[in-house]
Amino acid sequence: MARPLRADVPIYLAAMGPKAVALAQEIADGWLPLFFVPERAREVFGEMGRDGFDVAPSVPVVLLDDVEAARDALKPYYALYIGGMGSRGKNFYNELFARYGYEGEAREIQNAYLDGRQRDAAALVPDRFVDEAALVGPKERIAERLEAYRDSGATTLLLSTRQPEALRAVAELTL
Repeated sequence: MARPLRADVPIYLAAMGPKAVALAQEIADGWLPLFFVPERAREVFGEMGRDGFDVAPSVPVVLLDDVEAARDALKPYYALYIGGMGSRGKNFYNELFARYGYEGEAREIQNAYLDGRQRDAAALVPDRFVDEAALVGPKERIAERLEAYRDSGATTLLLSTRQPEALRAVAELTL
């Protein structure tokens, strides 16, 4: 009764290091990056593309006229990953954040988070990083950031938001 939508099921890998991204290109149909900064992706992850390979970053979206409030809405999310995933000795998200040039902030966020000071950890997430890795602010500002994703090698955007209006706005901007 139930037939598959396609003959082949595509395989995607979530990878954060250059070697793992290279492996994804070798054995998978696509790659699911997290903390994807379009302008720096090739520098941080290595070469990302081949014909038919889908680069599908997860991109948080907060549609608000108040850019600071939009950033602040995402900082606890970033602090959780940068500071709370893994241990002081091994946290892949923390290492990725440091590879983007935020070594000192990575340590401070992790220390605050693992010491039970999650709000302090969130406050330590730089505005600049949120602006680089997410789509935040009014529709016009999001439109400007979408250009960077178009130029980055990303082929699909996996938007994460709690706002249906944010999804509609991004859909309108990409038509």
